[in-house]
Amino acid sequence: MQITTRGAALLAAAAIAAPALADETCNSPYMAKLIKGQEDFVHVWTLGVKGLGDGRDKLVTIDANPASKKYGQVIHQVSVPGRGEAHHMGFTDDRRYLWAGRLDDSKIFVFDMLRPDRPKLVKTIADLPARTGFVGPHTFYAMPGRMLVQALSNTKDHGGVTGMALFNNRGQVVQKIPMPTGELGGVKGDGYAYDIGINPAKNVMLTSSFTGWNNYMMDLGKLVQDPEAMKRFGNTMVRWDAKAMTPQQVFNVPGAPLEIRWSLKEGDDWAVVATALTSKIWLIKPDAGGQWQAKEVATIGDPAKIPLPVDISITADGKGLWVNTFMDGTTRYFDLSNPEAPKQTYAKVTGKQVNMVSQSWDGKRVYITSSLLANWDKKGDDNEQVLRAYDWDGKELVQKFEVDFTRLKLGRAHHMKFTARPSGQTLAQAQAQAQRLAAR
Repeated sequence: MQITTRGAALLAAAAIAAPALADETCNSPYMAKLIKGQEDFVHVWTLGVKGLGDGRDKLVTIDANPASKKYGQVIHQVSVPGRGEAHHMGFTDDRRYLWAGRLDDSKIFVFDMLRPDRPKLVKTIADLPARTGFVGPHTFYAMPGRMLVQALSNTKDHGGVTGMALFNNRGQVVQKIPMPTGELGGVKGDGYAYDIGINPAKNVMLTSSFTGWNNYMMDLGKLVQDPEAMKRFGNTMVRWDAKAMTPQQVFNVPGAPLEIRWSLKEGDDWAVVATALTSKIWLIKPDAGGQWQAKEVATIGDPAKIPLPVDISITADGKGLWVNTFMDGTTRYFDLSNPEAPKQTYAKVTGKQVNMVSQSWDGKRVYITSSLLANWDKKGDDNEQVLRAYDWDGKELVQKFEVDFTRLKLGRAHHMKFTARPSGQTLAQAQAQAQRLAAR
């Protein structure tokens, strides 16, 4: 993925053509210009299953535009070598490339998105553990000219103490950032990590925490019966100086705080996170004196039944939050008009097991996928592997299509990203422009 003179010209043309723009509300604020209308494609990073199709992890592309003749159908798939617990992915700041990681073997695959209907694997990064001592690349967060990768574990003991790696967009590690294990703000860091969320206006980065390789690669039934293993989950969040990449404060947030969602409303200075094991929503914001605080503000379902909140998606206006709970297969909506007191106003069972939830920027469409982790997914008939698409009118989720990944022999459906066709030009025009620039 070396950028030659010709490559730079092609990249410039790609930026002009806007080849892969479409937005969810969870993307990095450093990414290219937002597209707020209809997404054309949903890309699903998919775990391979032995004996199912080619058995390999793959990026699956689904047509998501209702105006298309192939609406709701798989239109492309690109397999990568082997299986390694495919998990999350993220675009580079220019959206030209999509990085996708695996939690088991720690490989990172880079896809060229110039043709969003036909992503192309162009690079494999296999030296994260050797270069950093970190294992399990989870969150891919675009920075200007960089990619910040949050890992979940380490090479020393495969536990939860880990860190972040800052790559340049060519795939080279430029900085290693350990998670804090000392005391900051009166709270001791546990060194665990999971997600990243940045508010550039406040120069604040938040990170959350989960568990290490020893736990996330264990069978879930065995894990919950192991008292020592259940102690090995993160109970902290960290506030960082986003520009300096230095930790400033550790918060006590018990119960494995996962995805971080900043309010996207201009002027807001708060974020929310859901805890997997304690089934709570926490609010992180400065108090009247300007001191940052983390506060429990809502309960998700019945914690005694361990609904296991997994993914969350905040609305673009910061007034609503979708929450998926894995064990009961439910998608919930919380009113965030008062972030100090979120209220559940809607719930629908959307599957036998549900994990990721992504909504369009305009809030009119919601997508869910089913797989959590290969060894944590349910067994037998409850192990459905799907992507389901819904329309949302503010009152009801109405299913529009379903893609059955098991029936199509694709694997386990996990993380999603949206793209759109080139805006303002056809692909042929974009290619012609790229050729003209390359010839100069």
